[in-house]
Amino acid sequence: MDELTPQPEVPPATASPELLSPIGPPAPDSPKRGMRWVFVGDNGIRAGWSMVLFALILVATALILQTAARFLFHPKPPARNAAMSPKVGIIGEGLQVFCVFVATAVMALIEKRPVLSYGYQGAARAARFFFGLVWGFAAISALVLALWKAGLLAFEGQLLHGGEIWRYAALWGLVFLFVALFEESLLRGYLQFTLTRGIGFWWSALLLSFVFGFGHGSNPGESPVGLFSAGAIGLVFCISLWYTGSLWWAVGFHAAWDWGESYFYGTADSGMVAQGHLFGEHPIGKLLLSGGATGPEGSLLVVPLVVIVALLMWLWWGRRVVSPFAGSGGKPAWTRKAAVLEIQPRDPMNAPG
Repeated sequence: MDELTPQPEVPPATASPELLSPIGPPAPDSPKRGMRWVFVGDNGIRAGWSMVLFALILVATALILQTAARFLFHPKPPARNAAMSPKVGIIGEGLQVFCVFVATAVMALIEKRPVLSYGYQGAARAARFFFGLVWGFAAISALVLALWKAGLLAFEGQLLHGGEIWRYAALWGLVFLFVALFEESLLRGYLQFTLTRGIGFWWSALLLSFVFGFGHGSNPGESPVGLFSAGAIGLVFCISLWYTGSLWWAVGFHAAWDWGESYFYGTADSGMVAQGHLFGEHPIGKLLLSGGATGPEGSLLVVPLVVIVALLMWLWWGRRVVSPFAGSGGKPAWTRKAAVLEIQPRDPMNAPG
């Protein structure tokens, strides 16, 4: 049985008394609990220890790659607040994707699962990714348009011409695809699926979205509003995972949002400025409204935008989709264990949408 796949709740009228009976101490003939019980539960390695092991593998892989890169290439640290080049972005983000893939692959091997089972399997992957791209670019375009109309953003004209437009568009597209794959796989892939086993989907989503927002604090020029908006957008990505069981929509949205913000419109993205962007712009007015050095994500106008996107997602998916995580939304594992014993799981990747 797949312990990662959340199980539907059993209606009391149809569930057997044995299935819903309280979980008490071990029966007299049960083997005595030893140290194994601390690390291993009914569904294999306990969620907390699985996450610790995942983190250790991730950090070890990153340290090995970082040491090798320093030894082979002797890279110079970039100047603070300097514009990022596509080459640096591709190498840096590509290595991060590799690190999270290695950690996920090792845990998948330990848990005897396909490596893509943490959000990347299922039908309609291409369609979900495409519509995520559309939603992401539309959302950042709406935010930039609102800032411009409100006099909080000034255009400086088109900066690229001819073949440079397409070259930088493709390079930055690859960079932000890597960014999206890394961040979604890290915080809404293995960790989200595993933590759901322990504390339920939405508690996991809230915790990891907080981590996602807090993690942006190391970016140059980041602001409190930017940190909040990053966490709120993280919750939007969790909503898509809740309804579809897939990360492909979130990856598309994430990549298109960052690409539109950094390359197409040329604004700062969490304080980072892209080298080689199509248009030039600069913020005007109060930081809370314009976003300042943080970029559009640092503007208070992002709050109603996130609410609107979440509402549209509910209107599109909420009335016609039964979440593949239904039954584990806010319930810790010990309150769901009885229902997990005999019910056949549904494949979260086969959810429509």
